[in-house]
Amino acid sequence: MADILVPVLGESVTEASIAKWTKKSGETVKKDEVLVELETDKVSLEVASPSDGVLTILVVEGETVTPGVVLGTVGGAGSSVAAPAASPAAAAPAAAPAAAPSASGSLLDVKTPVMGESVAEGTISTWRKKKGDAVKKDEILVEIETDKVAVEVASPADGTLADILAADGATVTPGQVIARISTDGSVAASAPAPATAAGPVAAAPVATAPATDKPLSPSVQRIVTETGLDPNKVDGTGKDGRITKGDALAALSAPAPVATVPVAAAPAAPRAIGPREERVKMTRLRQTIARRLKESQSTAAQLTTFNEVDMTTVMALRATYKDAFEKRHGVKLGFMSFFAKAVVAALKDIPAVNAEIDGTDIIYKNHYDLGVAVGTEKGLVVPVLRDVDTLSLAGIEKGIAALGKQARDGTLSIDQLQGGTFTITNGGIYGSLMSTPILNMPQVGILGMHNIVQRPMVVNGQIVARPMMYLALSYDHRIVDGKEAVTFLVRIKEGLEDPQRFILDV
Repeated sequence: MADILVPVLGESVTEASIAKWTKKSGETVKKDEVLVELETDKVSLEVASPSDGVLTILVVEGETVTPGVVLGTVGGAGSSVAAPAASPAAAAPAAAPAAAPSASGSLLDVKTPVMGESVAEGTISTWRKKKGDAVKKDEILVEIETDKVAVEVASPADGTLADILAADGATVTPGQVIARISTDGSVAASAPAPATAAGPVAAAPVATAPATDKPLSPSVQRIVTETGLDPNKVDGTGKDGRITKGDALAALSAPAPVATVPVAAAPAAPRAIGPREERVKMTRLRQTIARRLKESQSTAAQLTTFNEVDMTTVMALRATYKDAFEKRHGVKLGFMSFFAKAVVAALKDIPAVNAEIDGTDIIYKNHYDLGVAVGTEKGLVVPVLRDVDTLSLAGIEKGIAALGKQARDGTLSIDQLQGGTFTITNGGIYGSLMSTPILNMPQVGILGMHNIVQRPMVVNGQIVARPMMYLALSYDHRIVDGKEAVTFLVRIKEGLEDPQRFILDV
């Protein structure tokens, strides 16, 4: 007998309500069949059967439950609940699943993986293989897009893709069967498609996608798959020669003028070709960004305070030691490590900025896990660098560089995006002079960095040009007072203008 348990509901979510049972007590259920829907204040979750058997419901609809509570059980055919209901008529359906393994013994299910805490569903983004294609074990079959990260699903074995059960654009849940792999040759690999009107379009991605050993990001792979672009003919401008999305789009647009030359009307057509508007469905990540930012504005009493910092000392340190630092540690010395150190020192002085609100309680964090906002092709993500107070400048730079690369490649895990206590965002890399960043809930503080600009400043009675940066601290006024916010920003300013303070911990 297997218990049906309430799963972990997500960060800061402690309870849920039973919305609907999809089966009744005494009914026969199959493993991974959805049995019950739970509703929380953030998402709806589906709980699947842990095994084949007969369902016994222990908690009725409308009841409030917490993670780990037993909602029901799934027992064998001889269980006490199943006995009264198992009439001769009911026994016939029970025999059908028993025959299923022999009929599909050579078929392996490809299931949607667990996509992370609090992630209840995803969207099929792109199938890289077609029904009938030969596949190899661990070869990527499909990319699933969630509201946080893109998840790649690989083939569980060598064989043939016998069936695709969830098409592009379909919404899927963890544990759902989305395809089947034939492993015994009973389903033959499809022959090359005939040259019909649709044939060349479908065959192009298959011909080009496997023909390269270059590592491709999900966004580039999607372009290659959908357009038939040959990645071997694209010069990558990314790190280590990687092909960026911009490289792929540029390669696609290059032949466009050639294609329009034979059109006689082209030289005399001054109007733009194509519609003036285009409707595109928002990605799950973009939908989540929009929802969370709006929730942040609606929930917190947000306020922003500003200051400016003279970056002369930090820039001088970088200029003096950048070559030796990179030679010793294998990573460039940037500004982010100095800011991270200054932030941690300020958080230790003003603990309210390193806290969060949970109902009527305030949770003060005694750890310093900094979220670092990273702009990617799909939108803004905020991976978390853990225990920054224990890291050296080199450790911080290495950690941020690794997280940034994973963010741009779309390989971040859910755990890397959760649990931050404070966030830093650097709009200065895009040329921003000043901004008011929005809180990354449930955090109560976010620091905005901006562009460094030479400005005239009065130093010891003399007007001199200094590299100045505006700093912005957005904070939740519900638990952070104005005095604390201003003091926090002043502490960061002092630490950056005199870095020896946090190096010596004074």
